[in-house]
Amino acid sequence: MTPKTSFLKAWYELFSSMRFAVSLLTILAIASIIGTVLKQNEPYANYKIEFGEFWFQIFHPLGLFDVYHSAWFLLILCFLVLSTSLCIWRQWPGVWRDIRGYRENASNNSLRLMSHNTELDSELAPEEVIDALANRGYRSRIREEHGHVMIAAKKGSFQRLGYLFAHAAIVVICLGGLLDGNVPLKLTELFGFKTPEIRDVPQSKVPEQSRLPEDNLSFRGNVTLPEGSVGDVVFLNAGQGYFVQELPFALRLNKFYIEHYSTGQPKLFASDIDLLDKKTGKVLRRAKVEVNKPLIYNGVAVYQASFGDGGSSLEMRRWDLNNNTSQALSARSQASQAIQINGQPYQLEMGDFRAFNIENMGKVVNNAMAVSKFAQAMASAQAVQSEHNLKNIGPSIQFKLRDKNGQAIEYLNYFSPFFEKSAGYAVTGMRREVAAPFQFVRIPLDKEMEANTFMRLRAALLDKSLYPEIARRTAAKAFQSGGISKEGEAQFKDVTMGVLTRFSEGGFPAIESFLDDKVPKDQRQTVAQTYIKILQGTVIDAMDVAQGRAGQPILPIDETQYRFLMDSLVAVSSLFEYGPPIWLEANRFDEIKASGFQITRAPGQNIVYLGSLLLVIGIFCMFYIRENRVWVRLAAGKTLIAMSSNRKNSDLDHEFTELSSALAAKGKTR
Repeated sequence: MTPKTSFLKAWYELFSSMRFAVSLLTILAIASIIGTVLKQNEPYANYKIEFGEFWFQIFHPLGLFDVYHSAWFLLILCFLVLSTSLCIWRQWPGVWRDIRGYRENASNNSLRLMSHNTELDSELAPEEVIDALANRGYRSRIREEHGHVMIAAKKGSFQRLGYLFAHAAIVVICLGGLLDGNVPLKLTELFGFKTPEIRDVPQSKVPEQSRLPEDNLSFRGNVTLPEGSVGDVVFLNAGQGYFVQELPFALRLNKFYIEHYSTGQPKLFASDIDLLDKKTGKVLRRAKVEVNKPLIYNGVAVYQASFGDGGSSLEMRRWDLNNNTSQALSARSQASQAIQINGQPYQLEMGDFRAFNIENMGKVVNNAMAVSKFAQAMASAQAVQSEHNLKNIGPSIQFKLRDKNGQAIEYLNYFSPFFEKSAGYAVTGMRREVAAPFQFVRIPLDKEMEANTFMRLRAALLDKSLYPEIARRTAAKAFQSGGISKEGEAQFKDVTMGVLTRFSEGGFPAIESFLDDKVPKDQRQTVAQTYIKILQGTVIDAMDVAQGRAGQPILPIDETQYRFLMDSLVAVSSLFEYGPPIWLEANRFDEIKASGFQITRAPGQNIVYLGSLLLVIGIFCMFYIRENRVWVRLAAGKTLIAMSSNRKNSDLDHEFTELSSALAAKGKTR
């Protein structure tokens, strides 16, 4: 044997060995576990946020973010196809010989060495033996030589095909995986014919090297369409970029439907769609797609995957917190517009409108923005009765205010008031980092469910020109109630003005900071309690002054009004940390729904189904079909009976006993 022949034989032995195939299957099993646990084919930015830069740099080169389309996974599939095919080629001749052969050349000694054998004292007629075997489902072959007759019989030979079916199933399933893995696209990327687009540009501006033709072998992409819009491409994630896949038709969303449970959670969502001819606009198919009920047209499947906002019309009221003025503001979700705040340019970037929001209000409303011990003492009205208060709090809009330096603050505002103990609140949240939770402010609403009364009170609390009048009223009430003497009235008025001044400089945190700097530690709690009582009394007079200045009637103090005033103090303090001095009060909306579709072409899908069927057949043959072989040797007035099976169990014992008894009975009747 030449060295070249020896080398090729060694490689043949390696690739056709069972150990090599099992090793590949083990690697694929581990990879499949990773692909199942780790969400696949997401934008890389999502993985960086979730895992951090360190682990991202480890996972990325390994292709763990798109395991089933990675080069190493597809290469392993190719080797597994090669290895399993060689195993089939190597084992097929022996299997076929076993299926066709009866082994009628078995010797007398070999039959006596079998675990199931017996000998009768009479020599049966061959026809009687063959008839008895046929009645039990055996096919027989007879051989006569050297003065004896050998009858070899068998049943269940197709059990041996189970091996071939199981191995063929692996080959077929891997071929289906290779087809759906889009090997041609991987090769075009490898050789530089196609490159992903990494810029955020309109799809019409994407160059040809980042566009895939309609006849692309396989693809799986997503597209989101607002109601009434048409799309003829999908986007395929490709690492840090994407490909634009041309569809063989145009998809139009006519209507999106959604049903909700009583809690507000979505129960069912579906879309009425049309498939249009891209050239003529003719309707090719009209259908309603639901989750797990796709539309399949010419090998392309359209799945209902998600839903969201399609660019809803929004009506908001812009409150300028510096001068307490307001004006209407029209906007559209998923759009941007320039605005001026305090003479500075900002970009208002509207996010998604959400019609339903299931929130744990026990946590949301307690997440106050002005965090201080002093604020906590004043925020008792914000306490809720339960830690778990799940409810649908209605529509919301998420948006960002970005300054000229590119720094952004994100907001989350709700359209519907939040009610607690008959009190209504406008809920607004703010965060400065994407990964941080929203910090919420509850702005108390008046009986008309408007923020006008709160805004008048806030303006009075922050207008230092009104402090003398507010302090005078508070001091006069304190004197009339006997809380202070006539001589102490002037001093009390000065203290009240000082408390208001500190509060106007930053709310509760500013007062707490003042106490930490100016008051000895052993006296702070006493002084803080005094300041709380002063604020509780002062806010009533501030409300009266605000109402009088606006020409509005004085509001009577009852439990509801007192709660409103205490909540107002907390909200005014929280707004100091709210970012730019502006609050966009969400008023009305005209919702436009959008539906998310996953569109796929998977030619390997039916091939995988075929492979799965072959695997089931193979497993059935191997585990549920028992191959039995029987030899009956007739010679010298004796009948030797032997039986073997691929599985030795009680069934084999019973069948051998039954067959032996039947043949023995025939011998006695002779």
